[in-house]
Amino acid sequence: MKRTYQPNKRHQQTTHGFRVRMRSTDGRNVLKRRRTKGRQRLAH
Repeated sequence: MKRTYQPNKRHQQTTHGFRVRMRSTDGRNVLKRRRTKGRQRLAH
């Protein structure tokens, strides 16, 4: 059986990347939450 996780750099960027997060208000809120939590990495 094929493994379920088939990593793909481009797909990761287009779905969870910083630029994508900055596009919408909700995405910006995600970044804001992660900043307040003190995350080292905010987005991919």
